[in-house]
Amino acid sequence: MNPRTPGAELPEHPDWLWRNPEPKRSYDVVIVGGGGHGLATAHYLAKNHGITNVAVLEKGWLAGGNMARNTTIIRSNYLWDESAGIYEHALKLWEGLADELDYPILFSQRGVLNLAHSLQDVRDSVRRVEANRLNGVDAEWLDADGVKDVCPIVNISPDVRYPVLGATYQPRAGIAKHDHVAWGLARSADAAGIDIIQNCEVTGLDVVGNRVVGVRTTRGPIAAGKVALCSAGHTSVLAAMAGVELPVQSHPLQALVSELLEPVHPTVVMSNAVHVYVSQAHKGELVMGAGIDAYNSYTQRGAFHIIEEQMSAAVELFPVFARAHVLRTWGGIVDVSPDASPIIGLSPVDNLYLNCGWGTGGFKATPGVGWVYAHTIAHDTPHPLNAPFSLDRFTTGALVDEHGAAAVAH
Repeated sequence: MNPRTPGAELPEHPDWLWRNPEPKRSYDVVIVGGGGHGLATAHYLAKNHGITNVAVLEKGWLAGGNMARNTTIIRSNYLWDESAGIYEHALKLWEGLADELDYPILFSQRGVLNLAHSLQDVRDSVRRVEANRLNGVDAEWLDADGVKDVCPIVNISPDVRYPVLGATYQPRAGIAKHDHVAWGLARSADAAGIDIIQNCEVTGLDVVGNRVVGVRTTRGPIAAGKVALCSAGHTSVLAAMAGVELPVQSHPLQALVSELLEPVHPTVVMSNAVHVYVSQAHKGELVMGAGIDAYNSYTQRGAFHIIEEQMSAAVELFPVFARAHVLRTWGGIVDVSPDASPIIGLSPVDNLYLNCGWGTGGFKATPGVGWVYAHTIAHDTPHPLNAPFSLDRFTTGALVDEHGAAAVAH
């Protein structure tokens, strides 16, 4: 049976999903970064704009960076109108993405709880619920008993360091299988004729006058009509090759999974106060994330004390996890802007485009940012949904301060 036939058993490795071509000497668009955002941008360049003379360059293996190193949480219940707009657009795309790609991304809309542990948390959470409703985003405020109804294993005892006073709840939120998302997007882009080129690191950007004209890579120079940077924590390094200094800092972000367990955790629970967020993956392992390591680094590992604090918080919230064993830990590289909101749009160099600064919120935005970034590249002007996230907001002062709104931007 042809593996592309619907219903065919998928092989263990998805090599058949896309070609591994040699890079051509030139492309209309070169996308630097073969993670979720780069692949989604390629998919929508072809699907929405008919642009297929495109290369996606990945220095390692496809989707081997943050796309393979995140905790797969998807939600859109952000406070500010601008953030809610782009994340809700992404969530609506998530809801139809499996059919759009004809590939099982395992999107599970199991809901997300954001816990409140203090009176100020409660006030901020209720405010966010009302803001979400004004923006057409599904949101509810639950008291502690309501939290227990949604997630019976949460400890709502008042006799803990951070008692649960309630939570916001977004029923449409959930998780997806990150590698399936990448494979489905890659298959779609490849089928449209887009070249996905792995093991091809960009080592320089060629700029003539004030216009980017190509990239230098470990597999030779490639001319480009347009270059779209899409490489998360290394975007600031790439932009500097064209003389653009970005207000972005890179930090390690750690996560871990437990051994496989029977289904016990029905939703996603996040706590900003104690910096832990927990879901149960499709196979059964608990997936736990923490806050970012404070120091700047491009390493994909972090400090042990972050995991220690994360585990302490998780066991307090979920006593049932006390005897679970940690199976594997990892780290990603998150790029954080001053207001904890992304930078998506034009750069000071003509035909050079920016998509970075997502911090810890990049995965959930994947199809949405692909859609608007493709529009920006195709038309050389931002889509209305990403116009507020331009680089010049750091000089005009028109910030989208999710950092101040939520304390953490997971």
